[in-house]
Formats: sequence, C-alpha cells, structure tokens
Amino acid sequence: MLANLCSNCSSILRINVHIVIQKYQFYHCLLKHVDRNFRLIPRRNFITWTNLISGLAQGVINPETVLARASLLYNSGSKPNAYTLVHLTRACTTTGRFSRGQQLHSHILKSGFDSNVFVSTALVNFYAMFEELNDAQKLFVEIPQPSVVSWNSLISGFVRSGKFRKALSLFVQMEKSGVLADSYSLTAALSACGQLSLVQFGKSVHSKIVKLGVQRSIVVSNCLIDVYGKCGFPAEAIWIFDDMADKDTISWNSILAANARNGKLESAFRIFSQMPNPDTISYNELISGIAQFGNIEDGIGILSRMPNPNSSSWNSIITGFVNRSRAREALEFFNKMHLRGVNMDEFTFSSLLSGIASLSAITWGCSIHCCTVKRGLNENVIVGSAIIDMYFKCGQVKEAEEIFHSMCRMNLVTWNTMISGYAHNGDSNKVIQLFEQLKTIKDLHPDEITFLNVLSACWHSRIPFGIANQYFEAMIKDHRINPTPEHCSCMIRLMGHEGEVYKAEKMINELGFESCGLVWRTLLGACVSCGNIELAEKAAMKVIELERDQELVYVMMSNIYAHHGNWKDVRGIRELMKKRKVRKVAGLSWIEVENSPPT
Repeated sequence: MLANLCSNCSSILRINVHIVIQKYQFYHCLLKHVDRNFRLIPRRNFITWTNLISGLAQGVINPETVLARASLLYNSGSKPNAYTLVHLTRACTTTGRFSRGQQLHSHILKSGFDSNVFVSTALVNFYAMFEELNDAQKLFVEIPQPSVVSWNSLISGFVRSGKFRKALSLFVQMEKSGVLADSYSLTAALSACGQLSLVQFGKSVHSKIVKLGVQRSIVVSNCLIDVYGKCGFPAEAIWIFDDMADKDTISWNSILAANARNGKLESAFRIFSQMPNPDTISYNELISGIAQFGNIEDGIGILSRMPNPNSSSWNSIITGFVNRSRAREALEFFNKMHLRGVNMDEFTFSSLLSGIASLSAITWGCSIHCCTVKRGLNENVIVGSAIIDMYFKCGQVKEAEEIFHSMCRMNLVTWNTMISGYAHNGDSNKVIQLFEQLKTIKDLHPDEITFLNVLSACWHSRIPFGIANQYFEAMIKDHRINPTPEHCSCMIRLMGHEGEVYKAEKMINELGFESCGLVWRTLLGACVSCGNIELAEKAAMKVIELERDQELVYVMMSNIYAHHGNWKDVRGIRELMKKRKVRKVAGLSWIEVENSPPT
C-alpha cells in the first residue's frame, strides 16, 4: 500500500502508517488508497478506530464512509470501545441508517457497553430521532444515573414528535430527580409550552432561566419571545426583545410573529420597518397577520411587492379568506396561484379543502381532489385528512370511507376527522365503534377533540347520561385531559335532556366555568328544552353579562315564556329588544356554480 502513495508523502514512508493517518494534512492523500488497500493493513487495532472517529469528528471522512469502514474493522476482529460506539451511533443517526443502528445496539448489548451512560444516551437520541419513542424510553429507564444530556435527548424527542405534554411531564420528572436543567432542557420545555399555550408553565420556566443566569443567551431569549407570542402575551415578548443585547434574524422574526399573530398589526408594521434585513419569513408573518386580523387586500398588496414570495406567502392569503368564510375568493385566489406557476403544497390544498367543506361544494371538492392526485399529494396525511373531511361535510360518506381505508399512514388527526365526520352525518354508532377501535392502536391516544366528538355523538343518539358520563370521567381520570367549555356544553345538553339542569349548574361551578358565556348559553338552551323558567332567567342574565351577542338570549327567553303562556313577559322581551335595538339577523345561503378549478 505504501508504494502507491503520492510523492508528497514519500519523505515519511518510514513512519508508521497509523501515525501518518493522524496528520490532517495527509488525509486527502491517504483516503484515495485506504479503501483499496484497507485489508492489507496488518494490525487494525484501537489506534485505527481512533483515527477513523477522528476523521469523522474533523469532517474529513463522511459518516457513510465511516460506517462502511467500521464494518470492515469489526469483521476483521477489531472491536470498538465506548468512545467509538458513541460516535458510530451518532453516525447512524446522522445518516438515517436505522437498521445499522439496530445492529450496533445489538453489539452494544452483547459487549456490555449498555451500562455506559454516554453510549446509552447516544442510543436514546438515536431512537428518539427516528420517533421510536417507546424504545427510547425503555433504554432511558435502564440508565442507572441519567445525565442532563440523557434527559434532553428524550425530552426533545417527544417535542419533535408533537407529544408536548409528555415532554413537559419528563421535564418535571428531571427536576424532581435532582438533575439540573441546562439551556437545551429549558428551550425544549419552552417550545412545548408554546405549542400548548401554557403560559403559566412557561413563566415558571422563565423564572428558572433567570435563576440560572442564561436569559442573555440569544437562543433562550428567542424561545421566550416565541412562547409569549404563542400564548397571546405580545407585551411580554416585546419586553424580552427590548432587553436583548444582541439580536439575530430569528429574534426579529419572532417578535414580528408575536405581534402579527395576536392582531397587533401597528406594532408588527413598526417592527417590520425597523428590521435590518427582512427575509421571506418576515414578509410571510406580516401577510399572515394581516390576512387574519386586517384587510386581506392589504396583505395581497404586500405579497405583490415582496422580493421572493413562496407557497407559504400565498397560503396565508388563502387561509385568511377561508377563515373569514370567504371561500369563493379563496378559490379565485387559488386560480391565480395556479396561473402564476406557484408551487402548491399540502397546506395549500388542506386550507382550500377546508373552505370547500364549509360550503359543501362537492363539484369543487372533487376537482381539488383530482389536483392532489395529479401532484401526488393525496397520500399526504394532512391532505388525506382534509379530503376525508370535505367528503363528509358534503354528505359523501362512502367516498370519505374509501379515502380513509386507502391511506397508507394515518395519524390522530385522520382518526378524529373520521369520528367527527360520522358525528356530523348522524351515525353515532360508527362514532363509538371507531373510538373503541382507536383505543387499541399503539402510540395513538384519544385527545380532547376525540372525546368532544364522542360526547356530541352521545347527545345526538340520546345515549343515557350515565353512559356518556363514563366517557367524560375516563377522559379526565384515565387520559388526564382537562375538560373544555365545549366538553362541558355537551354534558349540559345531556343533563338537560333528562331534566337535570340544576346538576348542570353545579358542574359549571365545579369545573370553574362561571365566567364562560358558552356554557351559560348552553344551560339556557337546556332550560328552554325542559321548561325551567327560574334557572333560564339566571342563565340568561349570565349570558347578557358575559357576551356581546345577546340576540339569541332574547329570542330563547321569548320562546320559553311563550311556551308557558306568559304573554306579558313575551311582550316585555320584544319591547326590550326594540329599546336596545336588537334585531334578528336574516339567514344566508350559497348556491354552488358549476365551474371547476384548473387541474
């Protein structure tokens, strides 16, 4: 092998080849020949492993090559040590070689290195990166004294997989175990808080950040801005931003998003005008905020002037139209997007399908479905779920079922869409059947939306309150899901059907929803159904106190008085409506026109 080396290396031919490999300036020269002559090296020992990993660390040898050469070394009888195993595991993670990582795990178990905290941590990170979280957690619990890096690998894995509550639960466990959180732990926890809008938890993490003295870190500050913005506290986000000594592009975009997403458009425009180098993300955040809270036409104007618009820029406008019940304009804007050759992704189609579903415009829905098939996006989980939802809301149950059963991969959103679809179409038996089936699937657990659909189905099918209450209690006790006003409203309707409206009032107080207009409005409806005037009057006063839209309250009270023949009170309600200039708004309808989008 030495005879084949280039002339630049001739002066050191007598030096042991393993020492030569350690010299960085000779790497490129040696690597041309090492693959061809690797089997000719007489002694492939610990030094060779070290050189291989050193080359990986210095970026001279890529991970794929390292794994290939490591296999040759291992097959020759040379065994890696703990340090080498850590780097080889990381190489498997980097290159996405899951099967090789599993083989390496097998060797680690046989050689007894699984007791090494660094090796085990690398394996935890490996499985977490591939979203094999059960395996990652099984490995983690076997570590005698997990380090903060071990905890971080598992916590960040759950965050990346969207299991934010589990991530926060692990964060709390880590602290209770006496392991001190570092910047990485804290930012992972903040990310989960932002996704769940848990501002109080976020504030407690913020306090720990201040105690540890890491609030000056740009990364940590950016995460704090993001969590306050997502939790609806833009003023706190601005305070963090103004206190930062150094700011990067992420800092500017985070504070812009915190204001734009919370309707603080004047602040958003001011921040945008002060940005040193606004990029595409900056423009998109501003356009999204305008589309949600401002004049959509202003957003379209900014879109037309921005330097490098992408699909997200256009998607924001489409979503804005859909969210404002202007689906026809969303379809027209989609046509413009198509004519300009803008790339349409899964978010484009999912937003558009949502608008079509709200209109029950089946002709447009079928055409958009064809578009997704031609672009190969119909197998996408997001798009597939939106197609199912569209067909259900258009009353095409069989088509929705066919799409569901044809999907290769489904997540909880897909299952919730099916359960919701059956509930929307009045098939409560299918709702319960699908819910029970969902509970048997590994790694998928019902969430608050699932239970809301189940409770709604119980109401529509007039299922006895006792059975529905079992689902409600299972949600709280078994799945640790806190009831929302929507869950409470479903239970109130069920109680009202059985005349138990005073129990419903008690539940409102016990769950802490005394200041929620929605639950009192639902209780008012339940009282109207069972004819309880006394409690209806109390509920009506609460709704008037808590909500601006009072038209429905007057109409419902007028109806309950009329039902009991209290015509004097009916006249009093109508006079009060005239005095307060409350008018019953006329209904609206939309007729679908046979005009399909481009395919």
